[in-house]
Amino acid sequence: TLAGCRMWTLAWLGIASLCLGAGWAVPAQEEGRKVEKPKADLALYENLDLDNYDLTLDNYGEILDLSNYEELYDYSDLAPKIEVGTLAPRPKNPAAVPNPGTTAETPKLQPPTTAGPVRPAPVPPQGLPSCLLCLCIGTSVYCDDADLEHIPLLPPETTYLYARFNRIGTIRASDFTGLKKLKRIDLTSNFISWADVDAFRLLPSLQELILPENRLTALPELPRSIVRLDARLNRIPSTGLQPEAFRDLKQLQFLHLSDNQLDYIPVPLPESLRSLHLQNNNIQTMHEDTFCNSQDHSQIRRALEDIRLDGNPINLSLFPNAYFCLPRLPTGRFF
Repeated sequence: TLAGCRMWTLAWLGIASLCLGAGWAVPAQEEGRKVEKPKADLALYENLDLDNYDLTLDNYGEILDLSNYEELYDYSDLAPKIEVGTLAPRPKNPAAVPNPGTTAETPKLQPPTTAGPVRPAPVPPQGLPSCLLCLCIGTSVYCDDADLEHIPLLPPETTYLYARFNRIGTIRASDFTGLKKLKRIDLTSNFISWADVDAFRLLPSLQELILPENRLTALPELPRSIVRLDARLNRIPSTGLQPEAFRDLKQLQFLHLSDNQLDYIPVPLPESLRSLHLQNNNIQTMHEDTFCNSQDHSQIRRALEDIRLDGNPINLSLFPNAYFCLPRLPTGRFF
C-alpha cells in the first residue's frame, strides 16, 4: 500500500542519517584531541617563568622538578634487552668441548729466546722506597702496620720515622746511612731481636729512640744527642748494656727500661736525667753512689725527680744514704 511504502522509506532515511552522523563525529573528536593537546602543552609553559630563568644552586630545585623524572622520561624502549640464562651456549664445533674423562697434557715449557727484550725482574715490596710503601708527609714517614720485615729505603731529608706494628726483625747499620736530619725513630711493637752496634750511633740529630714491645737482648751504642730512650718490654739483661753506656749522654733526660731483665741499676747516670723507669726488673741491690756522690753531701740533683723501682725484689729502706741528693724518694718497696 502507499502508507506501507512511506513507512519503509522513512525507516531507511533514519538509518542512513544515523550512519552519516557517526561518521562525522569521529573526525570531529580527533580534531578536538589535536586542539586540546597544544592547549595542554601551552599550559606547561605558562607556569615556567622564562624571564627569570636564572639557574643557580639556590633555585635549582624550584625550576627543575626531578621528583617525577622517571615518569617524564621513559627510556625503557631504548635500553638493550638482555636475556639471562642458566646454561652456557652450545658451541658450534662439538669437538672443541674438552672431554672430562681425559687427562689434560702438561704443556711443555719453551726455551727462552733472546730475540726480544728481556724484562727486568719485579722489585719486591720490601725493596721499594718508603714513600711508595708508606705515607710521606713533609719530612715525616709513616709506615705503621705496613707488614714490613725491615726498614725501608728512607728519603735523605727524613726527620721523623714511625714504623710501628710491623714484623721488623733486625736493624742494620745501613738502614739509616746518611740520614743526618733524623730526630725520632719509633719502632714500637715489632719483632726486633738484634740491632747493629752502629745502627744509631752515627745519627747526629737523633733525639728520641722508641723501641718498646720488641725482643731485644742488647742495646746498641747511642749518639750523644739522644734525649729520650724508651726500650720497655724487651728482654734486655744487665749484660746487654755497654759498660757505662749512659755516662757521656749529656742530653739524656728520659731513660725507660722497665719490664726487662736487668740485675742492677745502670751507672753512672748523667746529671741531665729527669726520669728513670726500671720497674718490673730483677734489681736486688744498689750502691750508695748510684744516684748521689757519697763524698759530696752538698750535692743536689734537682732534675732527677722521677725514679721507678717498684716491681723489683729490692728493699729500698736498706740504702738510706743513696737518696740524700734527690728531691724525691724513688717509688718502690720500703719495708
